[in-house]
Amino acid sequence: MAATEIETHPFEPVLPSDATVMMMGTFPPTADKWAMRFHYPNFYNDMWRIYGRVFFDDADYFRVGEEKRFDPEQIRNFLFERGIASCPTVRQAIRETGNASDKHLTVVTPVDLDYVFAQVPKVSTLFTTGGKATEVLLNLLPTPTPKSLYPKTNQSIDYPYQWQNDNNQATEVNNLTLYRLPSTSRAYPLALDKKVAAYKAFFEKIGKL
Repeated sequence: MAATEIETHPFEPVLPSDATVMMMGTFPPTADKWAMRFHYPNFYNDMWRIYGRVFFDDADYFRVGEEKRFDPEQIRNFLFERGIASCPTVRQAIRETGNASDKHLTVVTPVDLDYVFAQVPKVSTLFTTGGKATEVLLNLLPTPTPKSLYPKTNQSIDYPYQWQNDNNQATEVNNLTLYRLPSTSRAYPLALDKKVAAYKAFFEKIGKL
């Protein structure tokens, strides 16, 4: 794949109308790494194992039998039942090295937060799954946030984003908070148990557990 090819995110956001929290990552791996056509599609990414452990005490809760894939419909239904949205921070990007590394991902078009917030008006909490997604969201604020003030892993900051409604009126999202949680990639050097503990503590804090 050419390093200058612009890719569009292949998966639509999951936006339950009553969602109160929204998970925001960056870009999926290349299609040859997908085990399903859904967010976090790589079987070796631990996102859905973590959700299984956190909510059902079973890492294989969303797995399809003994197959090396998860069930996208089961995951989607769960997200709607629990009021958890999932929306990437990046709509279009260039993979400078042809892989899924955020370090070498050039963002061409970020998420349209005005559109997204109109679909999920009850969301008061955002959480990112890595540094790149955090950087993208903070760069969408009218006043740049110095990198020294970016939240570290397992920390949060206020996120004073004002979105434009259909009448082009600025509507501030009240008490919006941005959390940064550990990456679920196997490349991130943190034991699965510690990732599970971080996500569990987060969901407990926001009242989802």
